[in-house]
Formats: sequence, C-alpha cells, structure tokens
Amino acid sequence: MGKDDAYRRLREFLDRMPLGFPATPSGVEMRILKALFTEEEAELATLLTPFPEEAEDIAARGGLDAAYLEKRLEEMSRKGLIFRSRREGRTLYNTAPFMIGLYEYSVERMDGELAALYREYYEAAYMEEMGASGVPGFKVLPLGERVKADLTVFPFLDLLDQVRSARVISVAQCICRKEAALLGAGCGLPMETCLSFGAAAEYYIENGTGREIKAAEAIEILRQADEAGLVHAGANTRHLSNICNCCPCCCASMKGITKKGMDKRLFLNAVFEAVVDGEECTGCEACVERCPVGAVRVEEVAAVDRERCIGCGLCAGSCPSGAITMALREDREEPFARMVDLGLAILEGKAERAPYRRGL
Repeated sequence: MGKDDAYRRLREFLDRMPLGFPATPSGVEMRILKALFTEEEAELATLLTPFPEEAEDIAARGGLDAAYLEKRLEEMSRKGLIFRSRREGRTLYNTAPFMIGLYEYSVERMDGELAALYREYYEAAYMEEMGASGVPGFKVLPLGERVKADLTVFPFLDLLDQVRSARVISVAQCICRKEAALLGAGCGLPMETCLSFGAAAEYYIENGTGREIKAAEAIEILRQADEAGLVHAGANTRHLSNICNCCPCCCASMKGITKKGMDKRLFLNAVFEAVVDGEECTGCEACVERCPVGAVRVEEVAAVDRERCIGCGLCAGSCPSGAITMALREDREEPFARMVDLGLAILEGKAERAPYRRGL
C-alpha cells in the first residue's frame, strides 16, 4: 500500500458526493485531507454512506469489530469528520461531504494554515465544482415583513416563522469570514451568524462548535445580520436545516457572483424579486448602496435588474419611503422537497453539463 493510498481513496469517495471533491494539479485537496484526517480515519470514513446508519451495520459491511468502530466513529464525529445524529436512543453516522460538511465543521479547528489551503482549493477547483451542475445549492429568503405575497400558502418560504417553529437552534461562527480574517482579508462584518436547526444544530451543540440559542435570539441575529447587509441563504430545500448570513466578499457562493461575474443561478435560487413602486420612490439611492450584487440603478426612480436580483430583500429594508417590496417570482423554481432530491438533481446536472463545464 502506498503511503497516500488511504487519502486518495477518500478523495475519490468524497468526489462521488453531489458536491464533490475534485483533484487539482497541485494536490492541495490531498493536503487538506491530511490536515483533517489521520490515515486510519481516512480509511474508516470511506465505509460510510450518505444515509444514517448504526455503527454495527457499518462494521458488518467493513468486516470490523462493532465496539471498536463505534468508538472510532464517535471520535471522528466529534472532530467534524463525519456526521452524527441521535434518534430514539440510537446513534447514527453518515458521510460528511466537503461542503456542507468538512469545511463548515472545521470552523473551530481552522488556523491560518488550513485557511490558506481552503482558499487555494476554492480558487483551483471548488468554485467551479459548486457551479458545475447548474443547480443552485442554496435558496435566498428575505425577512417576511418585506414580502408582498401571502406566505401562508408557502410556509417553507417564511423565514421567521420557520425559525420560531424550529425544535432546536444553534449559532456558530461563519467559516467563510473566519477564513478570510485568518488570511488578512476579513471584512469586519458580524462573525457569529451561522444558524443551524434540528439534527444539524444538535451536532454543532454537542461538538462545541456552536452554542444553543432560542428562537428569539436567532431572529435577533437575523435582524442584525440584515442591518449589516448580509444575505440570508439556506439549503435549497423546503426543510430548514441551516441559514448562512452571507457577505458578498467572503461567502463561497456569493464570491462566484460578485467577484467572478458568474451566473447567480449556479449558486443561489432567487425565489423572490424586488419590485419598485415608482409613485412612492424618491430616487434617494439607498437601495443602490445596499444591493450586494449591483442589481439596482436609479435614474429618476429605482429600477431592478431581475436577472441579477437574488431576492434578498436588503434593498426593501433600506428604502425610507417603503417603495420596494419583495414578491414571489412568477417564473421561480421551487426549492426541492428533500435534501436527497437536491443531491440527485445536482448529480444529474453535473452529468449533463460535463462535456462543457469549463469556463462556467
């Protein structure tokens, strides 16, 4: 066995996930795996699947002692190398992809060296990987009071109501802004803004990478993030598992749009759009300054380029005359019903686009 065989197998294993883990000429992805995993941990990680299983079942498949494997899997899950959930007295383990997964779960252990590796990998391969399918992995939700539509018909699009009904909530540092800060390129915007819900929140809380909060504090974090100009984006599914409050300068998804000029739909599902009431608009340009993607211009009154608009609602929140509201796009793409549906769509999109992926 070659000295890097375990890491090579793990890289190939992770690359089969919907958001994969492609190789690069420099091999930076291998250096990331070596920074995160021991050789044994790399071997064990490839025994898991995307579906939650008990250690006994995983051990049987791998021909290993169940008690020993359960101890090792618990240790690995505490390090953020695999995902763990507790259900009715049972502990289940499943694969953590690179994103959302290994990258985000390393927020507390990340130092300058790991941050530099992540940045190199993003530029070399991962920005392209995130947009490779043409299926956005995240949806954008504005704060509900800015929405013109009756969201009782679409309860999964009412961000604040979903937060209020969440079973358990955690907040952690934003991995993207922490990475930028460690590399001397931080934007100074709020750091403790990464919200998780349900099983994901329990994982963060139990691992000590996030702290448990109540719905009222989560909503206050969202409002403060909104005031700071951050975009509320979560997995592109109906189920609320996470909300990243993203800045246009550090966020892995937003950077592709704002710094690389890539199509927003490669990263973000804009379910809403900003609509301007020309009779109420005073042409003050507050909305222009607030738009994170440059979708608003003002001549006599504000006008929104709906092809660029991501539906975040920041312009509506800044409008002193209340001339801007958020409306559901008539041509919107609904979020996927389940995470597995999103994953399958990403895999299918990548396969269809494979012949012409370069230069997205």
